[in-house]
Parts: sequence; structure tokens; C-alpha cells
Amino acid sequence: MNKELIIRSGSDAVDFALLKDGKLIELHKEEEKQSNFAVGDIFIAKIRKPVAGLNAAFVNLGHEKDAFLHYHDLGPNLPSLMKFIKLVSAGKIKDYSLKNFPFEAEINKDGTITDILSPNQSILVQVVKEPISTKGPRISSEISLAGRYVVLVPFSDRVSVSQKIESREEKDRLKRLVQSIKPKGFGVIVRTVAEGKKVAELDKDLQTLLERWMSMSRRLQTAPHPSKVLGELNKASSILRDVFNDTFSCIHVDDEDLYLETKEYLQEIAPDKVSIVKHYQSKDLPLFEKYNIERQIKTSFGKTVSMSKGAYLIIEHTEALHVIDVNSGNRSSKATSQEDTALEVNMIAAAEIARQLRLRDMGGIIVVDFIDMQNPENRKVLYDFLREEMSDDKAKHKILPPSKFGLIQITRQRVRPEVNIKTREEDPNNEKGEIEAPILIIDKIASDLERIIKDHKKVVLNVHPFVAAYLTKGFPSLRSKWFFEYKKWVKIIPRDAYTYLEYHFLDKEGNEIIVK
Repeated sequence: MNKELIIRSGSDAVDFALLKDGKLIELHKEEEKQSNFAVGDIFIAKIRKPVAGLNAAFVNLGHEKDAFLHYHDLGPNLPSLMKFIKLVSAGKIKDYSLKNFPFEAEINKDGTITDILSPNQSILVQVVKEPISTKGPRISSEISLAGRYVVLVPFSDRVSVSQKIESREEKDRLKRLVQSIKPKGFGVIVRTVAEGKKVAELDKDLQTLLERWMSMSRRLQTAPHPSKVLGELNKASSILRDVFNDTFSCIHVDDEDLYLETKEYLQEIAPDKVSIVKHYQSKDLPLFEKYNIERQIKTSFGKTVSMSKGAYLIIEHTEALHVIDVNSGNRSSKATSQEDTALEVNMIAAAEIARQLRLRDMGGIIVVDFIDMQNPENRKVLYDFLREEMSDDKAKHKILPPSKFGLIQITRQRVRPEVNIKTREEDPNNEKGEIEAPILIIDKIASDLERIIKDHKKVVLNVHPFVAAYLTKGFPSLRSKWFFEYKKWVKIIPRDAYTYLEYHFLDKEGNEIIVK
């Protein structure tokens, strides 16, 4: 496995593309005029209005949209946090380390928010979900500071280790090490990437987080209520913190300042890997085109997503859920039976679906309609494969076993708006119309050709002159590649009368070949 992070800087936004073996698996954007909220930001806020019927409160963060705070997101140690805020704001505490801070009794987990919070009360909160559509951000008063290897949790003494670390011996070792270095008054969550790390690396990360807590507390003493008192890391650093590991081979950045920032952050978390950060300076070819990202964006964000072997997905969205339909494309297959064909297509689809969920950052309820399989063993194979493909997904998710009708339900955490990219372009033949991106039609022609060429000795392709030029230019051209693959020469005829994306296949008698 080989991962690369490609960072492209623009005049008003920075784009981040995460590649796995050259394939786009995540896409992020940080805009100059972005929302004032990012997951991880900490605010000293004011309670606007507790609502008994919702058992939640609307909270003023100092911006246009109020945030939503549910009772279950208050955290059991809220009384200790509220006492700390009151004393710090009044200047009665100068030691923010919590080592001499007496904890208050925990709140009842089944209590009522109107018994705990009142209007105009100050509270320290953290953004856990960015604003989506007309909804404000979702917040929590269970504060935590995430580092590379550990997460620091104030007003707690608990040490826990990521469930993704499977070795019991390693879990015990990490727990022992962290218990020996953790500051009093703080809990610690050990992250998956801490596996195999030495105590010095864990302690360095812990001390960095402790300093962030101290810095935030000092700011809290004079900060107006409401206001932001601690911001999350910039997007490049937060992505590296959460996903960087030894499988990364390169980080390409086309902006010098961002290149130096990225290098500096990597020096902190993985000094032996600083050399993989490269400053892309070519003026001949844009960075995203160099690594085929623009093409992958065009082919990955439409309603229909093509896959190998002629199969494709149809992805649709409703207010309540997302629906993904798996289609075989009625292709011929070397599989010995319909059941084998269904399993083969479903496995291809499962890998692409896992990628699509991360790429589009789809959240909520997702229902996938796989091709029906009668054999329960095959359904289990598919289920296990999908779980394995989604194991790298950082978003919390749950996958239910397939029903006998081939439906699999997935729930996936949504912390920011879904990524939607317009893939259709202006129709050159109709000023008011739109067409699929040209690159999609090239892929569709190639897919259709694969399905028909084995059954015909001669194939003629009639296309618009622009498309004909694209298929025949350069060496090796796409047509040459088809020849090497199928051992048949496809005759391409430009047709001026055709619309931009119109094409037809003909056999040796000149009859149109219908692609099924």
C-alpha cells in the first residue's frame, strides 16, 4: 500500500487529495471565507435557551448560527468544568494544571438539561459536528485535545486504549506507560498510531497537548463570552495528524509557505519522514493534473459511477438516507454461474462503495442494493469484505449483515457537510443545456467497447471530431492501447453532424452494434 497527500493552493481555498496506490480516496477543502466553525474548535459560550422537550440547549458561540448541545453531550464532569471556568474567569486560579483542583460530583446521565443549565450561563464547549445546511454546529462540553498519539481529556483520570490495537500485550504496555506519565487531573485516550511507540514519543505528544490546555486557560481568563479560545490545527496539519503513517511515500505541495508549514509539522510528529515533503514548482502542468486527480474527480462525483468489468453504481440522495444501487451492466463474464458473476460484481462494488463514502464524506443512513445472491456463504464473504474495505475509514460507522434480498445498511458518522462537486459541464451545442464531463464519455466508450469487441471481427466507431481527435492523438493513443489489449484495430470516423457526446459503434456491414 502506498499513500500520497497532494496539497493544491488557490487564491481563495486549499484543496487536499489523499491517494491510495494512485487512487483518490479522500478530498478536503479549506476555504478562506469558510464557516467560523471547525471540528475541534473550543469556545467559551453562552447558553441561549435550554429546551426541556428536546432535553437540549441552544448555545450562542458568537456567530449567526446558534449551536446545539444535547444533555448526553454535557459529559459527566460538567460540574468540575463549570467550576473551573468560573474560577479562571474571576482570576482566582493561576495554576491550570488541575493537579490540585478538586473534582465536583458527576451529573446524572439520565437527568434533565433545565436542571443543569440556565440562560446566559457561560460554558466551555467543543465543536463535534460542523454546520450542515440550515443547522448550526453540534457541540459537546466533554472537552478533549487530540494529538498525534494520544488524546488529552481534562477532569478525568481514566486511561483507555484504541480498540483497533488488537494485541492484549501491546494494550497493557501502552496503558502502563501512559499511566506513568499522565498529568494528574487528566484522562488519556491512546490512539491506534501509538502502537509500538516508545514512552519518550508519547510523553512529547502529551506535553504538547498539556501546553495547549495551559494556553487556552490563560486566554480564558480575559476572553469575552462568547468567543473562540482554542482553534483546531490548520487542515494540512489535522489531516496529517489523523491519517499519517509509514505507508505515506510522498506529500506534494505547490505553495511555498504551505510547504514550509507542512514540513515543520512533520518535523514534530515524524522527523524521519520530513524528506517526503516535496515542493511542486512546475509551471507546465498543474499539480492536480499531474497526479490525475482532476480526472478522478470528474469520474467519481456523478450520479453514475463506472467501475471495472462494465459494472456501475447509481448513487441517489433523499432527505432521510442515501441509496446506492449496484448494477452489473449485463456484461458477459468468465464466471461459471450467475451466482459467481453476482459475487464478482458485488466485490468490485464493495471496494468502490467504501471509497465513495470516504470521498464524498457521506453520513447518516446508507442503503446499498447489491446484486441478489442465493448462497448465504457468498453473502457472508461480501459482508466481511466490505467491513475490511471500510476498516481504514476514520468516521465512526456500523455495517449490518446483508438481508436475503441483498440489501446492506450502513450508518456513518457525519461531522461536516457532504462533498458535492458538479461534474456536468455546459453543452457547446446548447447554451442553456448541460452535458456529462467529456472525460466521462471517453470512459463510457472504453467500457462499451470492452463489452462488444469480442463478439465482432471489425468495429467502427463514429464520434464527434473533438472526441475522435482525443482518441487518436499522441503515442500511444487510446486507440493504440485498445489494439494492444484486444488485438483488433478500431476504425474511428469523425462525424461533424454529431453532438459533442454522441457516438455509435458499427459492425463490418455498417449495422449499428447495440450495447446491452
